[in-house]
Amino acid sequence: MSSGDRFICGIEIHQQLDTKKLFCSCDSELSEESTSTYLRRLRPMAGESGITDRAALAESKKQLSYRYQTPAKVSCLVELDEEPPNNVNEDALDVALTFAAMADATIFDEIYFMRKIVVDGSGPGGYQRTAMVAKDGRIKVNGKEIVIESVCLEEDSSRKIEEKDGEITYRLDRLSIPLIEIATGPDIRTPEEAMEVALRIGTMLRATKRVKRGIGTIREDINISLPGSRRTEIKGAQELRLLPTYVENEVQRHTMLLVIKDILAERKVCIDETMIDVTDIFKDCPSKVIRSALSDKGKVLAVRLHGFAGVLNGDSGRLRLGAEMAQRARTKGVKGIFHSDELPAYGIEEEYVSRTKEALSMKGEHDAFVLCAEREGKAKAALEAVTERAKEALTGVPEETRDPQPDGTSRYMRPLPGAARMYPETDIPPILMTEEKLKQIYNNLPELPENITKRLISKYGINAQQADQIVRQGNEDIFEKIAKDKALISAAAATFLGTFTEMEREGIDVNAISEKDILDIFSSLKAGNFAKEALPSLFREIAKGTPVSDAVSKLGVGAMSESEAAKIIAKIVTERENFVKEKGMGSVGPLMGPVMEALRGKLDGKKMNDLLTKEIKKLL
Repeated sequence: MSSGDRFICGIEIHQQLDTKKLFCSCDSELSEESTSTYLRRLRPMAGESGITDRAALAESKKQLSYRYQTPAKVSCLVELDEEPPNNVNEDALDVALTFAAMADATIFDEIYFMRKIVVDGSGPGGYQRTAMVAKDGRIKVNGKEIVIESVCLEEDSSRKIEEKDGEITYRLDRLSIPLIEIATGPDIRTPEEAMEVALRIGTMLRATKRVKRGIGTIREDINISLPGSRRTEIKGAQELRLLPTYVENEVQRHTMLLVIKDILAERKVCIDETMIDVTDIFKDCPSKVIRSALSDKGKVLAVRLHGFAGVLNGDSGRLRLGAEMAQRARTKGVKGIFHSDELPAYGIEEEYVSRTKEALSMKGEHDAFVLCAEREGKAKAALEAVTERAKEALTGVPEETRDPQPDGTSRYMRPLPGAARMYPETDIPPILMTEEKLKQIYNNLPELPENITKRLISKYGINAQQADQIVRQGNEDIFEKIAKDKALISAAAATFLGTFTEMEREGIDVNAISEKDILDIFSSLKAGNFAKEALPSLFREIAKGTPVSDAVSKLGVGAMSESEAAKIIAKIVTERENFVKEKGMGSVGPLMGPVMEALRGKLDGKKMNDLLTKEIKKLL
């Protein structure tokens, strides 16, 4: 991204709260069991304004069926939408009010729940309940003020289990786990700032001590626009470190689409929606995709795009409208499309390209075409989606919701929803904010992250960077429990800041290690059962699910007496006697490698060095 790029960005944080479910007494935990299933079809309905939301319409056109699994103890008739909701969980409401107060937001005198129409199957009733708790807050991030536009309390969606043959299976364990949704203003100006803002909000939420931890418990939506473009939303990002990459790639995508808009305007493009059957042209085509489609009673359909040559995949791959069209086509159930900017290729030779151009009466140098080989109905729907995307290209960047990918890119999901999807929830009475309730909230605000950082520095002697990182990770409570023994402070800091960070980079879920496991490991270290050098390997083993009691013996890192260690070190030195006599005391450093390999985790590193030095001196 060049320094001259200008964009505006806001984020929405969705954090699961560690309470019971929002509208019933079920536990808010995930389950791998299911007692029964229910099959449903959903249809869109008009919102409070009388208009049916475009995103709901787009989802309904997929004509999918939804099967719902109902695990015991973590779901009930409330989640299945067969029973009215109970009163709102007070603990969850208190967490939302607490964050609002921490962000100096204006808490509403009355809180009303609304139904948000969602017909992608994630809720059996075709809606999600949400309530705005507060608005107009402020937080400071690196000295800059970021607006908190709203603080909402809502229910999480169902968990998708599988998708096949026009049917999606969801599990209701996650549905109605309380979520706090925090939306910032469009104040973010750099990719890195998006991550910093998310980090700040995350540390404030963890300061309440009532939020869940682990993969999937916190998700970020990223809203981005450039001058002259429209807003797009990347929905449900979970990798915090990837937020800058998502922003960078989306800004580049917007920039590309604005360039394409200018090219098409200069060419005075108009869209030709005429679709023709070119199956006869391709009946002998060696392309595996086309042969497979034709053998399945499919057809090859083509549509002409006047003026689109070079923007589907041109300028050395920097203009890639064809990829955008392919994403739209796939929402209609096809595997993909072919377009003229990428042909001949994929078994489609020049002969077939030329004959297709002739059949489409393509004469202009900037004319292009798109092909789809599928059953006729699917192929037609896919090319209709392609021409719709071509029309949108004339105005630049379409408003849409996009799905984040693991590589930092995103894909089209559906049109961006609007206000038309909201209508009142009549089963839940308004919640009145009393002076007593507000006084309780404001008198019991948690310690702010920056104050926790200062306390860790002054009380435990760690530096500012270490303290800040421990707070960002949300590990300050467990760190303080370990640090009561001053001898463990250094090892605890190294674990949280070094070992756990490395494990996360390796894709290991550090949150799978319970607080009890961490405390047990450090208690065992204090008892001298192993050396601190064994901590990284022990935590990696525990993250796999190995009990603490078994990890030490399984890895063979139990503590060794100094006398036993001295014998092993003496053997290592004796085997390298000539090297020791040649290098003298300079051999200590090189020989620490084999010594540590033999004794890692069984003896403290300093003791290893002392014993090695002693043995070397014996030979000199």
